[in-house]
Parts: sequence; C-alpha cells; structure tokens
Amino acid sequence: MRVIIIEDELKTAKELKTMLEELDNDISVESVLRSVSSAVEWLKKNPAPELIFSDIQLGDGLSFEIFKEVQVEAPVIFCTAFDEYAIRAFESNGIDYLLKPIEEDMLQRALEKYLRFKEHSITTSQYAGNLQKVLAQMDTNYKQNILVHYRDKIIPIKVPDIEFIYASNGLVYLYTTNNKSYTVQYTIEQFELMLNPQQFFRANRKFIINRDTIQDIEHYFSRKLFVKTKHEAPEKVIISKIKSQPFLKWIEQ
Repeated sequence: MRVIIIEDELKTAKELKTMLEELDNDISVESVLRSVSSAVEWLKKNPAPELIFSDIQLGDGLSFEIFKEVQVEAPVIFCTAFDEYAIRAFESNGIDYLLKPIEEDMLQRALEKYLRFKEHSITTSQYAGNLQKVLAQMDTNYKQNILVHYRDKIIPIKVPDIEFIYASNGLVYLYTTNNKSYTVQYTIEQFELMLNPQQFFRANRKFIINRDTIQDIEHYFSRKLFVKTKHEAPEKVIISKIKSQPFLKWIEQ
C-alpha cells in the first residue's frame, strides 16, 4: 500500500510513519510533505498514492487548498485536533479522521475501515467525489456572525466587523473594527475554519487578520513581514518567511 503523509510537525509525521509501518509491513510511506505547496507539487509530479494521511492546519495554509488545486483520487484520512463541528462533514461523506494525539488503536481502525471500503470496490472517483462534497460544504458553512458573551449579554458580531483574532496565554480575543475587544470561547484553530480564507489570513500562531483592516505592510528581519492594522494590535503582527509569499499572493487576489 503506497501512502503519503502531509504533516508539518516533523515529530508527529515520524511517529505516524513508524506506527503505520509497524501495523502493516506492506505499507510503504513514499513521502512526508510539510506544506500545501510541497504537497501540490508532489501530487502533480508523482503517481497517485493509494491512501493519504493529512493534517488540516499546515504552515502555509489549510490542507483543503491542496485538494482544491489537485484532483485527488485517493481516500484521505484527516489527522486533526479540531472540534466535532468540523469533523461531521468528513464523516457524512465517508472520509475518515483521526483526532490528535494519534493512538495506535485509532490508526488500526482507520486502516481497517479503508480496507473494508476497498473490498467493497468503492472506486477512486467515488472518493474524489466525496472529497469535493466536503470542500463544498466547508466553503458554504463559513460563519456570518459570531456570538460573544459580554457581562450578562450575548452580542452578535458580524464577521466583516472583525479586525483580527488574537490568542495569548491560553485565551482568545476578538477585536472589532470599532476598536472593541471580547474574550471568546473558540480556539484560534476553530476560527480558522469558521472564517472565509478569501477574507481572513492566519498570520501566525497568535493572529488571524481581516484583509480589509490591513493598513500597510513593512519588510521585517530575516525576510519576514510586519503587518500594520488600522487599530494597533496587542503585539506586532509578523508574517514568517515561509508564509510571506503566500500572504502577498493572498493580498493580490
């Protein structure tokens, strides 16, 4: 069984590779890919694998972008730390998932499910069709409003009024275009799935920023970028060197 792993955390990728090879000697992990761009390039240049294990959040974007750009005819098992709301779409379309941290018995069940599907002659085109349904669902399910709790009130915040999301010391804050901030119950990873990536960009582990609130962009140390928002952020919004080109491309789109 020819397998590829798409995972930007090298330690996690190595552990998954080891578990797969120990569970089944016939599994050959052909490549470990650590970004959206490298996965797209590999899938365009190489014969399709029989099975793909893919993280969702990669250093240069979400793995969904890979499957929008390349027609994938192999089943995908997503490895994710995201909450149930994001996973239901995968389940309903016959795409399996593993919650991190990945345990061997979970991995065993996922492989057994794949083999059962294979025995029942589910075609690669069916897998590809299921994956496209998932991506379509994700595209149409972006939030229009976010509910925030403030004192004894529940306040709906319109998504276009979000200037940026900021995570610090285990808390996540939503900052609005009228310069107000609220503590929210979502993680920054959940926000990344809830907000349309055409409008919002995951700048780094602490910030998601709204395209419309970017005032200007400056070159920073080591080929990084410093983004100024219309209202001052709690700390500098820095785009890493690896994300700088995808960010500038996103700005131009």
